[in-house]
Amino acid sequence: MKEKKETPKSAAPKKPRKPRASTAKKEKASIGPLMTSTAGYTLESVSHSDSSTSTYRRNKSGNIERTDKFTNIEKGLIPFKTYTGSGQSGISIRDAIILCQKAYYNFSVFRNTIDLMTEFSSSDIYFEGGSKKSQKFFESLFKKINVFDLQDRFFREYYRSGNVFFYRFDAKLKPADIKKISQTFGAKAKTVKIPFRYVILNPADIQISGSLNFSQARKYHKVLTDYELERVRNPKTEEDREIYEALDPATKKKIKGSPLSNAVLMLLDADRFHAVFYKKQDYEPFSVPMGYPVLEDINHKAELKRMDMAITRTVQQAILLVTMGTEPDKGGINQENLLKMQNLFENQSVGRVLIADYTTDAKFVIPQIGDILDPKKYDVVNADINSGLNNMLTGVDTGGEKFANISSKVEVFIARLRQARLAFLNDFLTPEIKRISKSLGFKNYPTPKLNEVLLRDNTEKYRVYTRMAELGLLTPEELFEALDTNKLPNKETSMDSQRKYINDRDEGLYFPLVGGSPVENPAMEGWVPQEVAHPELQKTNTTPPSKKTAPKTTTPKKSQTTSPNVGRPSGTKGIPQKEKTTAEVNFSFEGVKQNIVKSQDLEKLVQKELRKKHKKTRLTKNQKEVAETISHIIISNETPDKWSECVAKYCEKPVDQNAEQVRRVEDIAIKHQLDTFMASILFHSTIKNEENE
Repeated sequence: MKEKKETPKSAAPKKPRKPRASTAKKEKASIGPLMTSTAGYTLESVSHSDSSTSTYRRNKSGNIERTDKFTNIEKGLIPFKTYTGSGQSGISIRDAIILCQKAYYNFSVFRNTIDLMTEFSSSDIYFEGGSKKSQKFFESLFKKINVFDLQDRFFREYYRSGNVFFYRFDAKLKPADIKKISQTFGAKAKTVKIPFRYVILNPADIQISGSLNFSQARKYHKVLTDYELERVRNPKTEEDREIYEALDPATKKKIKGSPLSNAVLMLLDADRFHAVFYKKQDYEPFSVPMGYPVLEDINHKAELKRMDMAITRTVQQAILLVTMGTEPDKGGINQENLLKMQNLFENQSVGRVLIADYTTDAKFVIPQIGDILDPKKYDVVNADINSGLNNMLTGVDTGGEKFANISSKVEVFIARLRQARLAFLNDFLTPEIKRISKSLGFKNYPTPKLNEVLLRDNTEKYRVYTRMAELGLLTPEELFEALDTNKLPNKETSMDSQRKYINDRDEGLYFPLVGGSPVENPAMEGWVPQEVAHPELQKTNTTPPSKKTAPKTTTPKKSQTTSPNVGRPSGTKGIPQKEKTTAEVNFSFEGVKQNIVKSQDLEKLVQKELRKKHKKTRLTKNQKEVAETISHIIISNETPDKWSECVAKYCEKPVDQNAEQVRRVEDIAIKHQLDTFMASILFHSTIKNEENE
């Protein structure tokens, strides 16, 4: 017998052990998916009194303070560098100026805004105060310098980089010219220098050296470019040699000692150097350009445009998709037809003629780029650029803004121009005039002014100017100048013009056509006085002349703007004047109302008479118009109490029968611009009184 082998108990399979409840809960919590809403939260457990635990979520990011909260502002530009803390921007003020120059060269919205502000800021210069000689001198000097072109260059650099650096070149006058100036203005200097040219230096090439930023004793240096270094090292003209000789010894040593060096600084003469800044504080060595804040938006727009251009180039990659054959149960695919179709489109020298059955379908697969090229993505960028540049043309001719908003933008635009114009006058031109006047020995100097920028309708102001000329407060030349430049003369100029104006009127020029007397106008030689033309009007003097009374001699008076000889002519004092007084005709409102009601009843009577006469039950439209005309004739010829009695007579013969009354009605119609019917109503509504009778 075979013995049965017993399996040991240890080999029996073990039952899996049931995990604890807490372990199962932890595994379940750890295996759960990471949701977006729980990404910023952590699970924490809380124990309760009944020995049970529960978990809750805590917003971990709510208790953490961001260290890069203002990173975009922190990395911004400041016009000076500091070596600790802030100011670690990778862009210096020189880089900002160069970027604004490149934006002006390459982007139309930036360039057009700068040019628009420049063109509106430039205007003609006039002078106030000072003597006439000094005014004429500076007018001639600025004309020689071409100050209008200097304005254009100044405002362009002022709006583009915000840092305008003038450098003056003087010229020595000849002894003969110095003698003339001494005789005219009393100058005592033996050598006189006057400016003959002003140049504007590139602000990207200017560096400042000094102990403190707010110190006035700053030294400005110009970094010589490669071209300038080559001209100075190897001078080719006399001007190049003069520039080299004018350099200080240290700069000459740098230029000659290190021929391969390109970083050569030339110290600028403080007497001939002048700086004007755009909204700069005292602690800032340079000014930040006006257009720097919008450079990032302009760069963003340029990237969007390049992206659109790259996408539009993919349109040519359209695919011709040809589908042939059907499902296997319905015939399948014919491989021979596929090969023939492929050979047909590969052969480019033969005209493509496709002959196929209903199973062939051909269409182009074009990329869907309409949504990507949507211009709406430019709206926010364009709005930021226009707001940053204060472009007043935003919304014009597009229907995007109302007239009131555009008007307010124009006001802000003009205010910014006014500040720049004052900077040109107060910071540069006026100090130069003072310096030149002091060197020439002028006792007083004129004050420069710029003509006003006119962007509004000044009709009311022009009417005031015209009325001032009519009253004689302005001469014709002053009137034309005021209409052209919106500028009124001062007291001294006005008095000189009035003296010349009086002499012109004495010669018969500029004599007013209205209000002037021909006696005072010698140009009217053919005029005859009233007492000569009509001697019978002159009153005879019966009293004998007294021996004691001497004949009075009259001195001729100067002409005036308006003649004082008004009223009746001389010699007609004793003749009584006939005055025809006409009383005002008044009309009764109640009478007008009653007569209009009577006229309506009269028209009905006329229509009734016409129906009776022509045996009609109803009148046509033309016949009703005839009835209306007959009623108007009755109203203009008869009084209201006889209207109903005369209906049959005027229907038989509709003509005027009271000529006098018709004439008076026509006079009222002409006087008050009324038709015959309303004039007749007013005539019958007149309030009768003694004067009217």
